[in-house]
Amino acid sequence: MAELSRKAMAVKPSSTLAITAKAKELKAQGIDVVAFVAGEPDFDTPENIKDAAKAAMDAGFTKYTPAAGILELRAAISKKFADFNKLEYKPEQIVVSNGGKHSLINAITAIANPGDEFIIPAPYWLSYPEMVKLADGVPVSVLTKKENGYKVTVDELESVYTDKTKAIILNTPCNPTGSIYTEEELRAIADFVVKKDIFIISDEMYEYLVYGGHKHVSIASFNDEIYKRTITCSGLSKSYAMTGWRIGYAAAPIEIAKLMSSVQSHQASNPNSIAQKAALEAVTGPQERLAEMVCEFEKRSSYLYEAIGKLPYIDCVKPDGAFYAFVDCSEIIGKKHNGEEITSSADIGRILIEEYKVAVIPCDDFGIKNHIRLSYAIAMEQIKKGIERIRTFLEALV
Repeated sequence: MAELSRKAMAVKPSSTLAITAKAKELKAQGIDVVAFVAGEPDFDTPENIKDAAKAAMDAGFTKYTPAAGILELRAAISKKFADFNKLEYKPEQIVVSNGGKHSLINAITAIANPGDEFIIPAPYWLSYPEMVKLADGVPVSVLTKKENGYKVTVDELESVYTDKTKAIILNTPCNPTGSIYTEEELRAIADFVVKKDIFIISDEMYEYLVYGGHKHVSIASFNDEIYKRTITCSGLSKSYAMTGWRIGYAAAPIEIAKLMSSVQSHQASNPNSIAQKAALEAVTGPQERLAEMVCEFEKRSSYLYEAIGKLPYIDCVKPDGAFYAFVDCSEIIGKKHNGEEITSSADIGRILIEEYKVAVIPCDDFGIKNHIRLSYAIAMEQIKKGIERIRTFLEALV
């Protein structure tokens, strides 16, 4: 048989999706599993958004749309950028895609040439390096420090910068850490980007999920020089409980936006027509449900952070955004559970799901060892039950 694609074979499957599928499989068997895994809200999509989709179907809005999305939606997103992000993007600078991943892949594809290096601060969302490799780029990981909230500094960026560096991929609020970059931190990074004359892909998918009085700042908003080097990516999946609807979007300088739209036109034709009408309602309609979800996430975040702080051997930085706690398990490594030595976060994840029926995400694929990620996009009673099971596991270690 002819050789298969070496590029495709070099891409790692998503471990988060695999573990999520395992947890769902056990639940389907009637097993009581606490799943701290899903990167999606446990809330249902708000009714007004679902009603807009039904109305679109009833009206026969089921045909192809422009590749970059319907003008009405791009105009609404343009207004959202102006009002919330303090960014001026015209509708023609916006590309609506089939989810946040698709937007990021379009962005990387639009600027990458073979051998171009993309700096990715670690820990990172595990899909970033694979996206870069699929675009013939080279992912370059730079390890951040726990004492700095796992946020990259200019000195750390400088340490891995080369003449092949094309872009930085930055995520704030961050998956998996929940950390938020301050305006001061972002301004320093923006100055670095402008000085080096490179691009920055700013993944702001969790922009509304910010707690404790913190605020979200878009790096492209500072000045014209950083604006013309930034591709700003976001979407509706996390903030509006619309993960399955697959609507993301990106905004960029017009020449980059045109490239992204062109690529998308050949790969996917256009985003789902019905989901676009639902997205329009999400962006322009009532925002009360969003506020309610943010309030509930903040309660869960505070509870989980305090609960983890009371457990032996593990700790985490305070998650100020998104819906994840990034847990340092370094003290567990080398300990034994029922006679088995624990050597990795994968061991921790396997023992927890097999023996304690708790599903967590081991984070070796996130660019850092000996950590796990807990999603608090689950009901509070599930969080409490899961914490007690983790406590039992930790107390069994010797």
